[in-house]
Amino acid sequence: MSRRSLLLAATLAAAFLSTGCESLQRTDSFLGVITPYRIDIVQGNAITKEQAALVRPGMSRAQVREILGTPLVADPFHAQRWDYIFTLRRQGAQPQRRSVVALFDGDVLKSLTAPELPSEREFVATISRFRDIRAPKLELSEDERKALPPPVRQPAPPPEPMGPVRSYPPLET
Repeated sequence: MSRRSLLLAATLAAAFLSTGCESLQRTDSFLGVITPYRIDIVQGNAITKEQAALVRPGMSRAQVREILGTPLVADPFHAQRWDYIFTLRRQGAQPQRRSVVALFDGDVLKSLTAPELPSEREFVATISRFRDIRAPKLELSEDERKALPPPVRQPAPPPEPMGPVRSYPPLET
């Protein structure tokens, strides 16, 4: 084989291999087996139905900020509008994006546009890595209360003495 054909073969092989590297960067796995780690990207304010229900027209900017947090976008050219944007990108899950817009008239809230916000439980279920999310049991049933041992009554501590108590003789007589 001549030197020229060897150089051509090496160039073609390098081009072929570098093309393969670029295609690997666009996929989520290497040969369908090895998956590179990708960090979760969370940006903005996660606003739920419960938080949006607390905000009412007529509130001041400070009150809205106290409930919803600092807006992600407060544009100086549109000072009467605050944008609360939430995005979440996680490997193996659909990206989430929600937007809430607060419109003000001076320092008073005029309206809050919040389409399709999840409740707190729904939000936790969408971001949780565990599929089976159950609320913790906070109260006992009557049968469980009856099964508990009776509380142990402890004797009351002796009362503390009132006023000064001296255990030493006075310095002057």
